[in-house]
Amino acid sequence: MMNEVFELQYALDTFYFLICGAFVMWMAAGFSMLEAGLVRSKNTTEILTKNISLFAISCVMYLICGYSIMYPELGSMFLTGITGTGVEGGDTYAPSADFFFQVVFVATAMSIVSGAVAERMKLWAFLAFAVVMTGFIYPMEGNWTWGEEAVFGLYELNFTDFAGSGIVHMAGAAAALAGVLLLGPRKGKYGPNGEVNAIPGANLPMATLGTFILWMGWFGFNGGSVLQTSTVETANSVAVVFLNTNAAAAGGAIAALLLARILFKKADLTMVLNGALAGLVTITASPDSPTPVLATLFGAMGGILVVFSILALDKVKIDDPVGAISVHGVCGLLGVMLVPFTTDATFLGQLGGAATIFFWVFGASLIVWGILKAVIGIRVTEEEEYEGVDITECGMEAYPEFSKS
Repeated sequence: MMNEVFELQYALDTFYFLICGAFVMWMAAGFSMLEAGLVRSKNTTEILTKNISLFAISCVMYLICGYSIMYPELGSMFLTGITGTGVEGGDTYAPSADFFFQVVFVATAMSIVSGAVAERMKLWAFLAFAVVMTGFIYPMEGNWTWGEEAVFGLYELNFTDFAGSGIVHMAGAAAALAGVLLLGPRKGKYGPNGEVNAIPGANLPMATLGTFILWMGWFGFNGGSVLQTSTVETANSVAVVFLNTNAAAAGGAIAALLLARILFKKADLTMVLNGALAGLVTITASPDSPTPVLATLFGAMGGILVVFSILALDKVKIDDPVGAISVHGVCGLLGVMLVPFTTDATFLGQLGGAATIFFWVFGASLIVWGILKAVIGIRVTEEEEYEGVDITECGMEAYPEFSKS
């Protein structure tokens, strides 16, 4: 009887893990739509090409070496033996399901980079960076935090990041920031006297659709991180995580909407979209522990912070077309630092983990971007940027009936 119960739990947890992984994979579509909506029409095809290509590269690189670097006790190079059952090790789900769930997280981290460097980066330089980011940079910091070999005493400091506010989101933003600093802003974004010129996106309905897709996918992102759902305790934990994830997104959207109304006297849709995502990023570090009211407040804090962060980055001429650094980086740090308010984690431990993640990913990324800049260049020419990278990098336009180069 006990064996039958275990087999049922094994099947249920494996199925749940896979479904959550599929939800997270669907976030790739969300990132694609969001970014395609927030760039100009002449750069749409290229950013869609980046998003589907980076997802494929992430899957292959994490299979070849990333998983074995991040979890050396679980995986081997090329995942030899990963297709067996996990029964012998006492797991309640298939090892291959764990890999699938982990690999879509890697792609999420890399997707963050795509939007921040949009409209002026060379496609092949970006894809070359994706190989290193997903095959080495991300797996190393993942091993130090979620793996068994935490550095700088992070285990002793009790660093906690439930689903990856820092490990996934802040890491992606750190890589993006390094690239943006070397890349420079888009032409015409900043005037000679420091004025900030708005460069509106071409398709706000598409950006809104992308945000809703991401919002839905986040239930798999956070909910799947419970790892099980086959017992009363874990099923209840999953329900709480879903509830808090949704509450935080709602809080972030409302807070950003109200703040935009106060600051700009208008309901700025792009700020509302980023506010919802900021709330989701903020709650990701600890969606299982706050009350729903606290989760809503945490999300609202993220929604307020992201608006001020986007404005601040523009002040210092850090050009991020989609607000990815603010949403995933600044609010990722906020999420990590809010964990001690509802768990036994310490502020010192959280700060140590955040510093480890940021300085490793930012430093390693800066080196890789610097090498790429020296060897092949990372920015398109001024003429190519003016014409649009759709034509120069992909040879086709996303809206040929409505636009002429």
